Amino acid sequence: MLYTLKKIDKLLLLCILTLGIISTLMMASITGVEGARFSKTVITQMSAFGIGFVLMIIILHIDYLAIEKLEKPIYILSFLFQCTVYLPKIGQDIGGNRAWIRLFGMTMQPSDLTKIALVLCLSCFLKRNMKQMVSLVGLFKAFIYAAPLIGIVMKEDFGAGIVMSFMFVGMIFTAGIKGGLFLRLAALFAVCVPIIYRFLQPHQKERFDAFLHPENLSIDATYQVWQSKVAIGSGGLFGRGLFHGKIKESNFLPVQESDFVFSIICEEFGVIGGISVIVIYAVMLTRMWLVVARAKDYYGAFIGVGFLCLIGFQIFENVGMVMGLMPVTGITLPFLSAGGTSIIANMITMSIVLNIGIRNRGLND
Repeated sequence: MLYTLKKIDKLLLLCILTLGIISTLMMASITGVEGARFSKTVITQMSAFGIGFVLMIIILHIDYLAIEKLEKPIYILSFLFQCTVYLPKIGQDIGGNRAWIRLFGMTMQPSDLTKIALVLCLSCFLKRNMKQMVSLVGLFKAFIYAAPLIGIVMKEDFGAGIVMSFMFVGMIFTAGIKGGLFLRLAALFAVCVPIIYRFLQPHQKERFDAFLHPENLSIDATYQVWQSKVAIGSGGLFGRGLFHGKIKESNFLPVQESDFVFSIICEEFGVIGGISVIVIYAVMLTRMWLVVARAKDYYGAFIGVGFLCLIGFQIFENVGMVMGLMPVTGITLPFLSAGGTSIIANMITMSIVLNIGIRNRGLND
């Protein structure tokens, strides 16, 4: 235990702890506190971080290379777990997406764990097939390998599917795909965007319509972003203060505790608060990149890249979304947005990254 604590990336761990404290305070501010009683959201958030830290201690004492031997069970079980959203009385439709399940009185989102499974399994595949990844054949094989997991998640939750697609692209690019081939595929994807749009659900199309027509407040998603901008602007430089957000109290901004938590942070802590959060994220992503750069094997490097893309893209999309710079996709802000499954999944993600970092440092000492 002492050896693990000595080798752990303390700055990365400090970022996680700081975000956990900020998240708990924001949930208390958004959902309210009556006397000494916390809201259900606050209790769920605190419990999720508690469970996450317990899992972190366990994961840190397991060599991440042992995960490589479990590739097939992880892949199959994650796909089957994702299918549970279609089971009667278990699968739940929330916000137009049948992407949730309810077990033992708790609601959870399987895709949060499927993202982790994709990174772990795809890392195994890329390590085995690195020499082929410079060709179109290798890329096609990687696509076929990842398609079942990405496809089933995309069908249920478009935002989560986008995140997994970005992870896939980042990992195969790291595996050695040629730049020219990558650019041609990117151009092909751009051409296919109008076709993809035709197959989106009505509420998904609405979100992209809102992004393309930000002046049309009759679109619900446009109204949400407009209220988000008002909240951010009303905070000024130093904010209105914790528990004193006016836009928050008026409930004009929906899903404040989830999709638009960054807007409330800016309202209550101002530009200074928003920039501080972004700086914490920047430090976190930098430390994650250092783990990748120092990885002692390709498997650890691919895992690090996958999780770096996972966390980094969610931060970029969510912050851009609340400012109107990106479409509203329902992608939450890592470690800050409400959601027990999301918090636990993020903690598992960072535990594995810290695990890789510990083994790398042990090798270099």
